[in-house]
Amino acid sequence: MPERRALQGVFAPLTTPFDCDDRLSLPRLRQNLERYNATRLAGYVVTGSTGEAIMLSWAETEELWAAVVESAAADKILIAGTAAETTKETILRTRRAADLGYEVALVRTPHYYQSQMTPDVLTAMYRRVADTSPIPILIYSIPQYTGITVEAPLVERLAEHPNIAGIKDSSGSVQRAAEMVSAAGSNFRVLVGSASTFFASLMVGASGGILALADALPEACVELYELSIAGKIAEARALQERLVPASKALVSRWGATSMKYALDRLGYYGGPGREPLRPLCGDVRRGIDEMLAAIQARAAT
Repeated sequence: MPERRALQGVFAPLTTPFDCDDRLSLPRLRQNLERYNATRLAGYVVTGSTGEAIMLSWAETEELWAAVVESAAADKILIAGTAAETTKETILRTRRAADLGYEVALVRTPHYYQSQMTPDVLTAMYRRVADTSPIPILIYSIPQYTGITVEAPLVERLAEHPNIAGIKDSSGSVQRAAEMVSAAGSNFRVLVGSASTFFASLMVGASGGILALADALPEACVELYELSIAGKIAEARALQERLVPASKALVSRWGATSMKYALDRLGYYGGPGREPLRPLCGDVRRGIDEMLAAIQARAAT
């Protein structure tokens, strides 16, 4: 088995491009990847929340995974979102991702039977997946969608497993990220999912981020990471402040379709979201246009 590459830096959770007939547009995906490959992004997450993974059929998921493997640059770490509601299906998907060439599997907490997803149940599930997986596992905590928050005591238990490499924590809590870093030890990577708190999370020991904002502004997100780890605190804090409005608007407030609209405006391909997600109204589009123009104007000064 090849040596693991470090899970650190900025990862872009790729959007999934659909055409006007609601079919996957793999040529558009390849065009986006050609641009992303030229950036200093550490890698890509495929079929995550930003990629509308829950909207995809299994056949589409496999097709998307294969296309990214074919088009991604060799220096990019590939992470596949492999979660399903059952342990058995998650294992099957994780093995398939490994067969295709993915290095890491991102496994969201199962959540439909939310009240039964206790720390003991989640511990057993993640350990079972990790025991059988050919590739390392990243826990995925996204309570705003699942209603389940992974806390530091559970992380401490799971970090003992040699094939559980880290967590993507999208709770947005800097304190929770700090608690996870403290609880898990140096070999366990805490990656955060909130660009709005990225700088502060790096300051408390996070290894990097899987940031939806990096789809639209990859260079700025990477620069924020590099300034932070270089100890250029004032510059990093200033850049963080400039990115907060975009992160809150495109990720927290308006979601996947707004990110796709921003990509279209920035020369990538975003395209439509998948129903029942609805197109953006005119006021929202104008708001995004103004926000992007302000960011670009500041970058030019």
